[in-house]
Amino acid sequence: MADQGDEKEGNTNSPSHTVNTEPEPMGCVEIVATLGSILLLIMTFPFSLCVCFKVVQEYERAVIFRLGRLRKGGARGPGIFFVLPCIDTYCKVDLRTVSFDVPPQEVLSRDSVTVNVDAVVFYRVNSPIMATNNVEDYSHSTRLLAATTLRNVLGTRNLSEILSEREAISHTMQSSLDEATDPWGVKVERVEIKDVRLPVQLQRAMAAEAEAAREARAKVIAAEGEMKASRALKEASDVMAESPAALQLRYLQTLNTISAEKNSTIIFPLPMDILTPFMKRP
Repeated sequence: MADQGDEKEGNTNSPSHTVNTEPEPMGCVEIVATLGSILLLIMTFPFSLCVCFKVVQEYERAVIFRLGRLRKGGARGPGIFFVLPCIDTYCKVDLRTVSFDVPPQEVLSRDSVTVNVDAVVFYRVNSPIMATNNVEDYSHSTRLLAATTLRNVLGTRNLSEILSEREAISHTMQSSLDEATDPWGVKVERVEIKDVRLPVQLQRAMAAEAEAAREARAKVIAAEGEMKASRALKEASDVMAESPAALQLRYLQTLNTISAEKNSTIIFPLPMDILTPFMKRP
C-alpha cells in the first residue's frame, strides 16, 4: 500500500523537534470502535471505497488522527492513502511557499520619529505534523508574529538606518521569525521591506535640507571654478607679459570675434607698441 512508502517520507518531513508518534496501547473502547469501523466498511462495500481512499497532491501532506491520536508513520502523501470511516480524521497541509503582506505598522524609531512601514513575508511548512499539533493556526500565528517582529526590529533603529539599511533589517526579521516559528514547523524563507512612509512635515523638512545641501555644494563648485579660472587667467597674463606679440595676437582674435557678431560700430584698440612708453615705470 501507499502507507508504507508514505511512512518513510513522513519521517523525512519531521525536523529535529519531532512529535512523539509512538502508538500507545489501545483500550477496549478503541478496539471496539476500530472493529465496528471495519465491520461498517465491509457491510457498505464497495460504496465505502469512496470514503476510505483519499488522495493528496504532490505539494500536500495529510496528517491522520485515529480516535484523536496521531497515526504511526507521520504525514501521508503524495498520492493515495487509506482511512477508516468514523474513527479516522485527517488534515491536509500545503507545503508550497506562501507569501503575505504585513499590514502597515506605525513604528516609533529610536530617534523618536514616527514612520509607517509595511513588509512582505515568504514562508513554507517544514513539518506538517508540528504545524497541526503544536499551533492552532500556523498561518494566522505567523502573520501576527511578523507584524510584532516588524515593530520590535524597527523600534531599535534610527530613521536613517531604516531608510538606508533595509536589507539588514530584512535579514534580522527573517532570522527572528525563523527562530520563533521553528517549533511550529514553519520555515520563514524571506522577508522584504516594501515601503517606508514618512509624515508630510518630515518629508518637507528633509526636502528642504536636501535642497540646502545641494545649493551649498553648487556654491562650493562655483567657487572652485572661479578659483581655477583666476589661476588660469593669471598664468595667461604672465605669458602675455613675457611676449608682447602674444598680446597683440589676442587683440586680433578679439577683432575677429567682434566682426562675426555683425555690430554696427567696431572699436579698434590701439597697438601695444604705442602704449609701451607710457606703461614704463618712472
